[in-house]
Amino acid sequence: MTVAGFPRAALFDLDGTLLDSAPDMLATANRMLAARGAGPMTLDVLRPHVSKGARAMLAAAFPEMEQAPREALVPEFLAIYQEELGRHSVLFDGIAEMLVALEAAGSTWGIVTNKPEYLARDILPQLGWETRCAVLIGGDTLAEKKPHPLPLQVAAERIGIAIADCVYVGDDERDIQSARAAGMPSIAALWGYRQAHEEPAQWQADVMVELPDALIAPSAWPSIRPL
Repeated sequence: MTVAGFPRAALFDLDGTLLDSAPDMLATANRMLAARGAGPMTLDVLRPHVSKGARAMLAAAFPEMEQAPREALVPEFLAIYQEELGRHSVLFDGIAEMLVALEAAGSTWGIVTNKPEYLARDILPQLGWETRCAVLIGGDTLAEKKPHPLPLQVAAERIGIAIADCVYVGDDERDIQSARAAGMPSIAALWGYRQAHEEPAQWQADVMVELPDALIAPSAWPSIRPL
């Protein structure tokens, strides 16, 4: 732990955890729908699928389309999304203050996401994070992605901090599975994107947190080994 009680390192999922990127995704999906003569979808329909990735969002946008032709739309989705990246998204309330509190306590923080690395890296300068984020692992950075433990293991290795001294924060069950497989304490971010049938209490996170600003308090973080 740091002297202020925060973990030595905090690693975060990106979409649905740090960043409310659903509006960017909605703009992307609606451009694709408009190009095909279809009406727009609404944010409440798309939002639960954002943490599941491009394929899940395309399934929500084109529910009648067969899987094979829908799979062929993934490159188009990613290309349009790169154009919309950061145009509509915002940090969740409390995230900026929480990161400042971590930095003030001497903690290191980074991002481990299943978003392609080039897209995740493109958003950092827009947020002023290019020098603050100590490590960035994308879904295509390594041979495996979450829920495999490798991304978290490599992130800890790159920042030179033991897995047991890190905490991973994410809004999807795969985030918690990845942390558990890596032996890293975890926090389920309940403010993120979730489908109606999902029950975070069953994910076996060390802690569940309702809102980001709760993490400004060191007591909200899982207890891990002291110095």
